[in-house]
Amino acid sequence: MAGEEINEDYPVEIHEYLSTFENSIGAVDEMLKTMMSVSRNELLQKLDPLEQAKVDLVSAYTLNSMFWVYLATQGVNPKEHPVKQELERIRVYMNRVKEITDKKKAGKLDRGAASRFVKNALWEPRPKNASKVANKGKSKN
Repeated sequence: MAGEEINEDYPVEIHEYLSTFENSIGAVDEMLKTMMSVSRNELLQKLDPLEQAKVDLVSAYTLNSMFWVYLATQGVNPKEHPVKQELERIRVYMNRVKEITDKKKAGKLDRGAASRFVKNALWEPRPKNASKVANKGKSKN
């Protein structure tokens, strides 16, 4: 393809989009080079199981998304391809990991403190004789 002549017979309106796309492809290429420079085992040893799951899910989602784009560039409707179901399956697992992460971030309930708080916050009527005693000390205007 090095011998092919670059043909710029495309509408001027999409030139900016194509430039942005080319820059994005370059950024993805750099990210992949960075990821591939470290062995997977070395990377996963430094992470806890939840973080390992996140890395695996993001990697799988990224690869399937790139395949989606490839199919679209080849004229294949990716919505009718099994890659769509695979992306959905990965999204389900990503949501599960997010739920687990959110549960870990949620505060723990101290049942004893909550019980005392609710008990002290509830209104308790005073005994009848206690209100008479409290009113005797007050003068009427």
